[in-house]
Amino acid sequence: MGDYDEDLILEQLARNRVFLTDEGLAKLRRAFVVVVGCGGVGSHATAALARSGCGRLRLIDFDQVTLSSLNRHAVATLADVGTPKVHCLQKRLEQVAPWTHYDCRNQVFGENTASGQLEAWQDGQKPDYVIDAIDNIDSKVALLHYCHAHGLPVISSMGAGCKSDPTRVFVGDISASTEDPLSRATRRQLRMRGVKDGIPVVFSSEKTGPGKAQLLPLPEDEFQKGSVGELGVLPDFRVRILPVLGTMPAMFGLCVANHIMLEISGYPHEYLPSKGREKMYDGVHAQLQGLEERIARQHGYDPVGLRMPVTTDDVGYLIEEVYRGRSVVSGLASRLALVRWHKPTEHWVDRSTTGQKADKLELSDLVCMTKDEMLKHERLVLKEGKAPEEVYDAQVIELVERRQAEERRFRILR
Repeated sequence: MGDYDEDLILEQLARNRVFLTDEGLAKLRRAFVVVVGCGGVGSHATAALARSGCGRLRLIDFDQVTLSSLNRHAVATLADVGTPKVHCLQKRLEQVAPWTHYDCRNQVFGENTASGQLEAWQDGQKPDYVIDAIDNIDSKVALLHYCHAHGLPVISSMGAGCKSDPTRVFVGDISASTEDPLSRATRRQLRMRGVKDGIPVVFSSEKTGPGKAQLLPLPEDEFQKGSVGELGVLPDFRVRILPVLGTMPAMFGLCVANHIMLEISGYPHEYLPSKGREKMYDGVHAQLQGLEERIARQHGYDPVGLRMPVTTDDVGYLIEEVYRGRSVVSGLASRLALVRWHKPTEHWVDRSTTGQKADKLELSDLVCMTKDEMLKHERLVLKEGKAPEEVYDAQVIELVERRQAEERRFRILR
């Protein structure tokens, strides 16, 4: 690239050249990638791309290198503390891969500035790929929505904090990243904007457990000092203590870079899915249809041809997003089912259209239970007519009310 001898570049990239072929490496050398967020994940993705021959990198991050950055940043040293992360990356990587051209933006990424920050290179080349390595949900959603709306290929890193198991790191569609809290919040806001899938993400399926790291609250003595909002780096960036094992952001970042290298070079790749739950959703949907038909028969309706407005996609949304993949009664996560929370009132089947029987079931009517709990609920509440308050304790009632209110709020915004 530019002032550097072609043979010297090819010699340094010899192993990538053999792996990706001359044509694939040439595509990577012509590529323009935008990295938004240059902390632990973004810095490792950037370093891997530069070392692998990526020709143009635009780095966007408002933050500076801190002492706490050093356990996970790809190239920062003690001497870099206090300097912008974007400039630190350029300075260090130019010593390794001087053929890569950089466009450093020491800025906050925002919805109002997205068009300028994701603009073409000076010669008109549009980004070949965008990396989302942001840990602020609002900015993350703004970036992913912009890329989706404008047809810019993007890959997003979900949460590496509190993770420790490298065998549970996956690359897949955002709709499959059901175990990750950051992914869950991101999916919900994207769904409000009409985006439910089509974005590749790197995520961990690891669940928390006894003895594992947790998102820590701010110490009480910090609250006593005054407004905790002043402790944030920027307004609207939450104040938190997030334990991070230094190896995990590196793994996420390297997975991101690996994906981009394969995509741009055209190298064949087919990822192992983290888990296939589509069959489970189909089963839950069929079970719910059967339950609604039984209720219809009990109310004197002919259940044949009863049309239910709930889709398998809705089933996945309710189980994963609203109920977090767990029963509201026991908290168990296996053999799940959906069931009406209350016995339906009169006229819950719409027969106003000739030849059509439409179930008026709404998503906020449904709760998630295990199959055994569902059968008990059907008998006591839907058949015998008991109120849920007569069957369940206050904790379960409060959880259901909170989840249903949450679903109604998100449904209005979708």
